[in-house]
Amino acid sequence: MQKEPENKRVFVFVDGQNLYYQAKEAFGYQYPNYDVLKLAKTVCGTQGWQVDKLFFYTGIPDPGDSPFWNSFWASKLATMGRSKEISIITRSLRYRNQTIRLENGQTKTVLVGQEKGIDVRIALDIIRCILRNECDVVVVFSQDQDLSEVASEMRIISSEQERWIKMVSAFPASPAARNTRGINKTDWIKIDRKTYDNCIDPIEYRQFNKQ
Repeated sequence: MQKEPENKRVFVFVDGQNLYYQAKEAFGYQYPNYDVLKLAKTVCGTQGWQVDKLFFYTGIPDPGDSPFWNSFWASKLATMGRSKEISIITRSLRYRNQTIRLENGQTKTVLVGQEKGIDVRIALDIIRCILRNECDVVVVFSQDQDLSEVASEMRIISSEQERWIKMVSAFPASPAARNTRGINKTDWIKIDRKTYDNCIDPIEYRQFNKQ
């Protein structure tokens, strides 16, 4: 068994849209109101870790698809971009009609935003950082089970490099959330409402986007 390092290098990877929908289901929030840097530091602090790097990923809709959300994310990311502690990676968010089945058996067509390539980019960035021996702990703010393959690969790398590494899945949790599982093959950190509410971004970006 590899020896656990006393001083751990911690990299955080945040899927912004995934975190938003998790918080919406768990706590009822209707827009991405988190201060991602404060939330990451708070969550890692509960484990006695300091954040060495934070990578934030999100899809952004084109102005023609959703002027409101395009403007919202432009404003929020501009503020986040002033912090040297956050690396921001964006992709185009496309809206498509999707038919969902309601509890009464009827169907309804709704517009759903779909990201292309975010999960792949997160996976590649994690593996690259691990292969370069840049970090010991990977904290992923997501419940995307596609990333369980990354956890499997990290075990192989740990054995080949003969070093201790850990992957953690962090996500909002409450009795209202239907998905109560973190990413398979990882440790889980469940974020309660009090912790989340202490990390809400005080800036109201929606006020700049009213139509």
